Amino acid sequence: MDFRNYKDCNKNVVKLYKNQRINQTLEFVKKSINKYCQFNRKDKFWDLFEKMNLKDLSDPDLDCENYYHFYQTAEAIRKDGHPEWMQLVGLIHDFGKILYMKGSKEDGTTEDTQWGIVGDTFVVGCKIPDTIVFPEFNKLNKDDYDELGIYKNKIGLNNVFCSFGHDEYLYRLLKFNNVNIPEEGFYMIRFHSLYLWHDKNEYDFLEDDKDKKMKSYVKLFNKYDLYTKDNNNKNMNKIKNYYKNLIKKFIPEYIYW
Repeated sequence: MDFRNYKDCNKNVVKLYKNQRINQTLEFVKKSINKYCQFNRKDKFWDLFEKMNLKDLSDPDLDCENYYHFYQTAEAIRKDGHPEWMQLVGLIHDFGKILYMKGSKEDGTTEDTQWGIVGDTFVVGCKIPDTIVFPEFNKLNKDDYDELGIYKNKIGLNNVFCSFGHDEYLYRLLKFNNVNIPEEGFYMIRFHSLYLWHDKNEYDFLEDDKDKKMKSYVKLFNKYDLYTKDNNNKNMNKIKNYYKNLIKKFIPEYIYW
């Protein structure tokens, strides 16, 4: 299977990225964090997890519900003997797409829009690198910054704003609900869609020492996120109890989202 092939992808993928590049500005990101990261709804985590039947409109590889990709990623991590916290990260890394259940078309956070939920992310508040997917859409973004933009050299990725979506939403949700995983896990969740950083080696001027240390962990996780995708492997019933118990170890029964 040829992964991340954007040359032959369908028109919905192209449309999503065009809308993402037009609308994901520094102002939009700040507004979205303030709007969506209040976490004032309370539900059982497992009930929400079971409802994650969203199809990712930005994905040129996978044409099935994200729910199956959760298990595929986690199983590959488990089979390679990685610790439970990393298995959990594999299982829930895209859970932030639950945003669609409280989204709006205006923000691109509904099931049929998604440009405010999914897609490769980029740092807002500085120039968008031409190594991003569909760089021809960069000129549509109304922000006009030079390479460094509003930031200071070596400020650290934890101190910049990335285009808003499921990564940032889930990172903040887990922190709000006091989920106890190592910092490596939080980096995997928060930056796994920032391909410009961990795959294209952009943003070195923003990196601090912690980012440099954590980058290898994000790259390791990306291998499992990307290369386990399978439209046919959907038999999850045999492993569901294992992961249900794994979730209990790390995540409260009820979460705020």
